Amino acid sequence: MDWTTLQTAMAEQGYIADDDLAMAVHLALALGRPLLLEGAAGVGKTEVARVLSQVRDTQLIRLQCYEGLDAAQAIYEWNYQRQLLSIRAAAEDGETGRAVEDRIFSQDFLLERPLLKAIRQDQPPVLLIDEIDRADEEFEAYLLEILSEFQVTIPELGTITATSRPIVILTANGTRDLSDALRRRCLYAHVGYPDRNTELSILQSRCAGINGQLAGQIVGFVQSLRKEDLEKKPGVAEMLDFAAALMGLGIADLTTDPKVLQATLATLLKTESDRFNITTEIAQRLAGKAA
Repeated sequence: MDWTTLQTAMAEQGYIADDDLAMAVHLALALGRPLLLEGAAGVGKTEVARVLSQVRDTQLIRLQCYEGLDAAQAIYEWNYQRQLLSIRAAAEDGETGRAVEDRIFSQDFLLERPLLKAIRQDQPPVLLIDEIDRADEEFEAYLLEILSEFQVTIPELGTITATSRPIVILTANGTRDLSDALRRRCLYAHVGYPDRNTELSILQSRCAGINGQLAGQIVGFVQSLRKEDLEKKPGVAEMLDFAAALMGLGIADLTTDPKVLQATLATLLKTESDRFNITTEIAQRLAGKAA
């Protein structure tokens, strides 16, 4: 599958990828390298992994990163409750020593977390490591072995090598700088807010049957809103929520009812200060420009 065919396949699943992004995804697939997608929240980075899993007809395995994430949550841990029960049962039967230890540290007592699960699939899954920049710097060291060799070392069992190499997508919102070691192991693409034509295509793809005039107004309004001084700029997902809200209310023109327009800003503005700063008058002005 060449990059233009991949771009078309992604579009058929509702994701409009520009040429640079489609090429980056294609190269990641062709070279078997992880792909790091960086950009503001809400521009569609996570959606790339979901759509790619549909295009490849394979499983999506997601690791959501957060501060304090460690190997137990990301790679594996032992089922301690079952181990204790097994130890007690063995003691009652008079078993002790190495045989009991070997049994409780076997595959039967191993709990797979996303990273280990991803490398043990028969068919290569899409492994999404979402918001890697929210995890601690120390956690990146856990990833290096997997991203370099696609293997996991478990002291009690040894090294588990990938049955098949997963397709790895990492996303980052710019919360902190990522290490050079992690970046070197990945291909890279920056995902920005879409231009007007691309965002209009996304809207029409996701909201089939939307009135053409309203679609143009929505995209123009949201893109103008992003130019305002906001704490959290609305992303593509918020734009789609805004469109769904307007369609659900039977609104065909943004300039018809200022009160309804102001109320539906709940789908776009996600902080108190942003709601306070975008007054009814400003919303009307932006709607008028979009019309």
